[in-house]
Amino acid sequence: MSSGLSSPLSIDRNDFALFSRFLEDSCGIVLSENKQYLVQSRLGKILQEQQVSSLSDLVSRLSRPGGSRLKEQVIDAMTTNETLWFRDSHPYDLLKARVLPELVENNAVGKLRIWSAACSTGQEPYSLSMILSEFKEQNRSAFGLGEEIVATDISTHVLAQAKAGVYEMLALGRGLSPERKNRFFHERPDGSWEVQSAIKSKVRFQHFNLLGPYGSLGRFDIIFCRNVLIYFSTERKLEILRKMHGVLRKGGYLFLGASESLSGLSDLYEMVHCRPGIMYRAI
Repeated sequence: MSSGLSSPLSIDRNDFALFSRFLEDSCGIVLSENKQYLVQSRLGKILQEQQVSSLSDLVSRLSRPGGSRLKEQVIDAMTTNETLWFRDSHPYDLLKARVLPELVENNAVGKLRIWSAACSTGQEPYSLSMILSEFKEQNRSAFGLGEEIVATDISTHVLAQAKAGVYEMLALGRGLSPERKNRFFHERPDGSWEVQSAIKSKVRFQHFNLLGPYGSLGRFDIIFCRNVLIYFSTERKLEILRKMHGVLRKGGYLFLGASESLSGLSDLYEMVHCRPGIMYRAI
């Protein structure tokens, strides 16, 4: 008698290579050969629902006209959405204590624009919005034309969660202080917590592929692109960093993740050592 459980997805080497090329071409993510288990665990349900028996069949279906929704599901499943509030803390401390005062002192901007690239479920852009709120309390005349945080991600699923701005108590405990929780969130009847409208209002969420053209984004004073470039090949990473320089105002700042570094682009970015942390200034 059948138990009703599906058998594990069997992946041969050629199929895995074919799917890996598709994923890198679509969104830049590079899968090492030891990641077959990851594909099995994340795509098994989709393959079962779509009645697809192999990765080669899946890639074939994704290449057909009308496959955009399935492609979106696959990319959603394969992207990592691990995130924290005020992750690593020092980039936010630097932003508040050094970068924002510098921009104000130099009268560099009328309207401040920050890009949160690969924003996942919203913790980073909302953390940035809270920092702006705290800074503006002490500098009320700063950025007279307002502030805008553009938060982008390739996953429409996580963008929907981020835009809602509603989090369970467990998620709030990951990097958010009780003081900020009580100040910038309100509790809902079901026990979840929602970001206050004043914090939400500074953030605009947008679906965006880092491999695509950047012209529609406009210009930024600050870019946070943290803990995402580690998933790209060296060539793709350099391509993205060059395009980011193209939308970063001269003298603007780029923040990368703690385990990420920028090399080979000394003609575009100047490394600024901050102890702790490093940021990069656009030349």
